[in-house]
Amino acid sequence: MSPARRRGAGPLGEGPRGLAEPAGGTPRGLTVAVTGPTGTFGSGLIPLLEQDDRIDRVIGIARRPFDPAERGWSKMEYRQGDVRDPEALRGAFDGADVVVHLAFLITGNASRETTRAINVDGTLNAFRAAAAAHAQRFVYSSSVAAYGFHSDNPDTIDEDWPTRPAARLFYAQEKAEVEELLAGEARKHPEPALFLLRPPVVLGPNVIGGKDVLPGPLAPLGRKLFSRPRRLPFPVPMLVPEHPMQFIHEEDVGRALVQCIVAAGPPGAYNIAGDGIVTAVDVAREFGALPIPLPPGPAQAVARALSRLPFLPPVAEWVEAAGRPAIMDTTKAHEQLGWQPRYSGLEALRDTLRDRF
Repeated sequence: MSPARRRGAGPLGEGPRGLAEPAGGTPRGLTVAVTGPTGTFGSGLIPLLEQDDRIDRVIGIARRPFDPAERGWSKMEYRQGDVRDPEALRGAFDGADVVVHLAFLITGNASRETTRAINVDGTLNAFRAAAAAHAQRFVYSSSVAAYGFHSDNPDTIDEDWPTRPAARLFYAQEKAEVEELLAGEARKHPEPALFLLRPPVVLGPNVIGGKDVLPGPLAPLGRKLFSRPRRLPFPVPMLVPEHPMQFIHEEDVGRALVQCIVAAGPPGAYNIAGDGIVTAVDVAREFGALPIPLPPGPAQAVARALSRLPFLPPVAEWVEAAGRPAIMDTTKAHEQLGWQPRYSGLEALRDTLRDRF
């Protein structure tokens, strides 16, 4: 039996709540607080806020100290804070018109307790602190993974399809859970208005540099070794399934976030992705391989079988995402949010691999 379609109603989809101005108005003088501003999403967003005359001030909240001036961010004030500390968030959000929550662990190198404390509890802390600060809007970067990788998912998923936890992948489970918890919080708090963005794999020049891909004391080495994806030094033949996927460029995520910040459309959930479908064969070719295409079905079946193995380490749980394609319909973001990507999925991949030296 297919899940009930429910995403078009309720606190995520009703009415004009959260619009900064009457229809046709242009919000100005906004103060925007951003958690996790130095990651991939922040790298796509903050330069746009710097250039936007509607934004007067940006508050950047991060655990690791950084100097905004070194990045050319003249509007930003750095506040050291941890999403696990509600009091620090309440202080950082004071005076903010909009809170953008980007802080989230995705690689699974931390313990499950730490991951949940940051991803789930930290997101609730951020929303409640935004409500306490009387922010007008709360913008959360969710993911296509919130839909899960279920056999009964439609071939193309729109926002009316329900979010459901994945069977194993911790990241997808927490994204779905957080959306459900935020919907509950939104029912209790008429403000801030809740905006959710669901991107697929995010690419761009900062795709890995801000993440810890190796655990614990090896994290600095991982950041140095894997600062950016690289093409193969010479062509290598390989068997590759024609598994379909979507990509989005970090700048296009930033533009969608800006549309939410200025309330270009009504509150709710929005699928966003670069135009076009990219297959694993395309990816292998762009990396310099010589792909030999295979039908996607057998590889997806193997991925599903592997995802059911007991005692999978967190990083290996990502194999579940290869078991069922998750392709989104982005019509709502185009029509209601006024968002258009500048990069196709393939162009986002090529820009990620482009030599910048």
